[in-house]
Amino acid sequence: MLQEGAHGRWTVSSSDESTEENSDSEKPSTSSLLGAARGRTSGPQYPCSEARKAAHKRKASPLKISDKKFATERPSSEKQRTSQEGLGWCLSSSDEEPEDQEKHAHKETLKEEDCDAPKEHPLNLCKDDQLSENRKAEECDETSSEAQDTWDLLNGGNPFRFFLTKVRGIEQSYNSGALHIKDILSPLFGTLLSSAQFNYCIDVGWLVRQYPQEFRKKPLLIVHGEKRESKAELLAQARPYENISFCQAKLDIAFGTHHTKMMLLLYEEGLRVVIHTSNLIAEDWHQKTQGIWLSPLYPRLPQGATGSAGESETNFKTDLISYLVAYNSPTLKEWIDLIQEHDLSETRVYLLGSTPGRYQGSDKEKWGHLRLRKLLKEHASSVPAQESWPVVGQFSSIGSMGADGSKWLCSEFQESLVAAGSSVATLLKCDVPIHLVYPTVNNVRQSLEGYPAGGSLPYSIQTAQKQLWLHSYFHKWSAEISGRSHAIPHIKTYMRPSPDFQKVAWFLVTSANLSKAAWGALEKNGTQLMIRSYELGVLFLPSAF
Repeated sequence: MLQEGAHGRWTVSSSDESTEENSDSEKPSTSSLLGAARGRTSGPQYPCSEARKAAHKRKASPLKISDKKFATERPSSEKQRTSQEGLGWCLSSSDEEPEDQEKHAHKETLKEEDCDAPKEHPLNLCKDDQLSENRKAEECDETSSEAQDTWDLLNGGNPFRFFLTKVRGIEQSYNSGALHIKDILSPLFGTLLSSAQFNYCIDVGWLVRQYPQEFRKKPLLIVHGEKRESKAELLAQARPYENISFCQAKLDIAFGTHHTKMMLLLYEEGLRVVIHTSNLIAEDWHQKTQGIWLSPLYPRLPQGATGSAGESETNFKTDLISYLVAYNSPTLKEWIDLIQEHDLSETRVYLLGSTPGRYQGSDKEKWGHLRLRKLLKEHASSVPAQESWPVVGQFSSIGSMGADGSKWLCSEFQESLVAAGSSVATLLKCDVPIHLVYPTVNNVRQSLEGYPAGGSLPYSIQTAQKQLWLHSYFHKWSAEISGRSHAIPHIKTYMRPSPDFQKVAWFLVTSANLSKAAWGALEKNGTQLMIRSYELGVLFLPSAF
């Protein structure tokens, strides 16, 4: 559906529900039995969204005006691998409220059965023509990585350690200073001993190929949120790799997902933490705008160091351990101990996470938007004439905001975003301008990927029709300075710039989209914060630099 208004045309998907954070019960069924009964043998080789499936069908087999007749059956090459956290078109989403989702549950089940393909050859990814193209792109990425002196990049003038991902198809100068996953896993960054990958959508075979040959048999832990058929499918992908183990994140609240995107990399030389916005699938590292925070190389502490040793001024070490402890998983104990043994004192960012649960008292401020509020009150400087400093949010997915802004966006969420300095009085609601950046129909159509890029921008028609008021806050995507106006954003950023955009009070890069599932919503007259999903990001404050 197209929404026309003073702020341009907006894409609204035809999905039953919105966005990418989907619990297992909301993902398309991945049972190969249903697909086999219908004689289908191709499709994405990992759990994925209907949005991606539809987008890639169009990409693989575009309609041609000259065609006299449209084939009723599509070749298997159409069913290109798709997926990503864009989960959520013919399925419900954690960004939706339960009452919205239940209405469509029956319809979703039917659609799920209709459109799922079996995963009989999960590792033979190149059976599809499109997958062969992706493999070629991987090879190109590898050669372009070799052309760049990554070591200089690492040790160059980037005190913030914030990077964009490389984009194929843009002027090469715009990829200077950008990173591909192969750069991050390169031996130049360290001699890898083992690694942990936290993510939402994972193509195991592709992920293994991103590691240098000499590191491909090193222990790899994959932390995920899959259940039932999706989990079985993920484990099946990893069967050929004896070095891969799994940790399943507990998702006890309906419609929650494991949406965090983080790498823990243990080297002979130390430890590195990478917090980013990309799923572990080829499409997310190809022609999208994505963000990465890359930690310094953390050296090992001397033996006998005290428990508080190696902490940063931003409390990053303690907060990272607290986040991992929240998984309540024995599998992560080894990584918690490893972090304890390293010196993270050089970290200059604050960790901001979400973990599923209902939190009261002081625990309310540990996660989600109340955690952001606390950090800004304690560490952000108050800004002059702050009512004129807008809040800018940019994301790839939108959840249910309620009947009007007072329900969440312009009340509790905005109050957290405008917090700054403990002495600053809370501003009246909506005194501060809110600008929300989300791609338009034309942004998608003119993107490097074309219309299939819409597969990673889920915003359901049902949700959109209930919150037309939200669209007055929208601004189209543009990224001329970085040459990425045509690279659809899957990055999520939030910031508080000055009116002339020459200064910034704070900047956040995170996995969290614009949803209550990701950021949390107050319950019980404001005494309890309920969060459905795992999310993770880093907050940049001028005082830390």
